[in-house]
Amino acid sequence: MTEHVAVTGADGFIGSHLTEALVREGYRVRALAQYNSFGSWGWLDTVPDDVRDQIEVVSGDVRDAGSMRSFLTDIDVVCHLAALIAIPYSYLAPASYLDTNAGGTLNVLEAARALGVGRVIHTSTSEVYGTARTVPISEEHPLQAQSPYSASKVAADKLAESYHLSFGLPVVTVRPFNTYGPRQSARAVIPTILSQLLAGRPELRLGATDPQRDLTFVTDTAAGLMAVGGSDAAVGRAVNLGTGRAVSVGELAERCMAVVGRRVPVVADAVRVRPAASEVMALVSDNRLAGDVSGWRPVVSLEDGLRRCAEFVAAHPHLYNPEEYQR
Repeated sequence: MTEHVAVTGADGFIGSHLTEALVREGYRVRALAQYNSFGSWGWLDTVPDDVRDQIEVVSGDVRDAGSMRSFLTDIDVVCHLAALIAIPYSYLAPASYLDTNAGGTLNVLEAARALGVGRVIHTSTSEVYGTARTVPISEEHPLQAQSPYSASKVAADKLAESYHLSFGLPVVTVRPFNTYGPRQSARAVIPTILSQLLAGRPELRLGATDPQRDLTFVTDTAAGLMAVGGSDAAVGRAVNLGTGRAVSVGELAERCMAVVGRRVPVVADAVRVRPAASEVMALVSDNRLAGDVSGWRPVVSLEDGLRRCAEFVAAHPHLYNPEEYQR
């Protein structure tokens, strides 16, 4: 019998790609979209019709324990991606991040334990490592909360770990490094760069250009969540997903200019700069464990990925406002 898989955060960027990949692999999928009065399913509204027609979409909220108990009934595997993600906004609304990212994870774990869900795939983030003490960053690196967002995700990771150690819940924690691709919101650096360039702005406004990021295309991240999350050898462990290569924000801007075919000066925008002690300067993954436990390897090159992103932003200009900084 085909496994019945639930996805929280299915209406989000990575979640919508994961949901699509699961359907195409033949899984029965129940997808959680955060309730809203507009009747929107987020990015699930944009997936191909032949995929969307096979998804059981449920409106709800991970912050509601009863909602999670209902959502996970008769489910074999849950992929937990629901989270507040924008780091700059976490400086303004830290309680919201703790409530959603830690409290929501607790609700998912408790419902999965009570209902006997066979596997919980918990999505973490490379931000839990903070600025690297050693490069590349392995799963043994200390956790350092350098923003309220990362603190909420550290708390979520530790809750997942505790439910495995305390109750024997089969949990896999997957830590993607910086994922990018079509459907990513304007709050992320690549859509920010591309939308400004494609809008014909005479300059490119950015925050700090020195930070380095390990960029993984979204279809590779989705494949990694499935491969690592389905590995028995990964149960009870945290596993990185990344390319093992870093690019600075400044170099990324140059590459985006090459893809778009426009060169403009880069101008520092103070509004976009994070507090100095909060900025994570280098995130580069040691991805060997993912390969060891599942055979996963990223396959999409940065050049190809940026080209696909540019095509998406150009085709959906109404989703991006290059005149306004999105937190």
